Amino acid sequence: MSVLPQTAMSNGASDHPIIDVLIVGAGLSGIGAAKHLQMHSSQSSWCILESRDAIGGTWDLFRYPGIRSDSDMYTLGYSFKPWIDHKAIADGSTIRQYIQKTADENGITPHIRHGHSVTHASWSSSEACWTLTANQKNNDQPVVLKARFLYLCCGYYSYKNGYQPNFPGQASFKGDWVHPQFWPEKLNYEQKKVVVIGSGATAVTLVPEMAKKAAHVTMLQRSPTYVISLPAEDGFSLTLQKFLPSKLAYQITRAKNVILGMLSYQLARSQPEFVKRYLVKIAAKQLRSDEQAQHFSPDYKPWDQRLCLIPDGDLFKQIRRGHASVVTDTIQTVTEKGLQLSSGQFLEADIIVSATGLSLNMLGDIQVTVDGQAFKPSQAMAYRGMCLSGLPNAIMTFGYTNASWTLKADLTAVYACRLLNYMRQHGYRKVVPVRDASVAEQDYLSFTSGYVQRASSILPKQGSRAPWQVNQNYIKDIFLIKYARLNDGIMQFS
Repeated sequence: MSVLPQTAMSNGASDHPIIDVLIVGAGLSGIGAAKHLQMHSSQSSWCILESRDAIGGTWDLFRYPGIRSDSDMYTLGYSFKPWIDHKAIADGSTIRQYIQKTADENGITPHIRHGHSVTHASWSSSEACWTLTANQKNNDQPVVLKARFLYLCCGYYSYKNGYQPNFPGQASFKGDWVHPQFWPEKLNYEQKKVVVIGSGATAVTLVPEMAKKAAHVTMLQRSPTYVISLPAEDGFSLTLQKFLPSKLAYQITRAKNVILGMLSYQLARSQPEFVKRYLVKIAAKQLRSDEQAQHFSPDYKPWDQRLCLIPDGDLFKQIRRGHASVVTDTIQTVTEKGLQLSSGQFLEADIIVSATGLSLNMLGDIQVTVDGQAFKPSQAMAYRGMCLSGLPNAIMTFGYTNASWTLKADLTAVYACRLLNYMRQHGYRKVVPVRDASVAEQDYLSFTSGYVQRASSILPKQGSRAPWQVNQNYIKDIFLIKYARLNDGIMQFS
């Protein structure tokens, strides 16, 4: 075994073999974490381990047609770097370039070790540090690194496996069967009959994009999803940019979008029937068909599952033009030439895209031990949605389900810096949230989405009261994370 070379360190690290912070993941969260450490905890040495060959995480992994953000970029972008592209709903390559540029401009890129997949993390209380083992791409010899703090920015789903149900007769299909997470670079769908199985964010992105070239695209959904159309460009922001400095215009737009997002969410939760009627009415207006709009009228309440965003109503436009269609049904069997549905309808297909979702994981599938004992996230309770009970010197980034990921990622990074500075100031070497046995357990996420329900056995719990609650409220979290007392009796310092 070899030790990660000292060149992986940053910000004035000494010859001491233990660095302060090991960041896992060089996606949107990981690059943001490094920048916040530079700004708010400049005494901390750090490095980033990334399993892939490029920066970007999600935005480097997914390459399917039309891949784009499902949040506006004024809130998905970093708090410290204005989004100045004219599109508020941006495509994947533009987002990837934004992340790369952030890393390059701030001197972060040289401190990323690509092709390093962290497999084991072992905490020692006697040493007050983590020992991490990472496999190297194209190298049989693992790398070993010691760090005082583990900062997990590796998301919440498996990069190795998407969710793929076993449909009866699937092996008999003679066409191309594709999962969006592993999109074939040279897949030709021009003038082909395409069926996209699914109704989530991936499906509503794929269908209108593929419909531009395909003979016809059918979105086959087991049940409807709420779909809302928003402008691809934010006219308010573009106007501000003409008269104000870019950073100020960005901050104003960001604040506006945060407030509007929170108000619309609160309205949906307090007046679900009203919001449902509104969303279905808008769909009917854009589709010019009340009958078609029923495919976008779910049985559940708005925000029991995440709403799907479509820019400029692109999905509705392609359906209206006859280039795409929606079928609400279940698959009875797969045949050589397509899908036989339970209703008796047959969908002929040259290509079937199984947009059936993600396989969730926790802690990046790293095998974690604490003083020799295996640590299981499912048996832990989340502290403010950032730390896990019984897991020392560790921070995890887990974004909002009702708003952009980066809003919570930025707050988490600020908290991590505050925590590191506090421990350095007071001479502490270890901090761990200690669970209160009187706090009742609740599901970590209150979503009814299939990918969340499937992962219920691996997700941690949240508690019935603060600070164990996982808030889906950015304004509330600003006060609870950015300004709240660190030594609150729950976080145990030693």
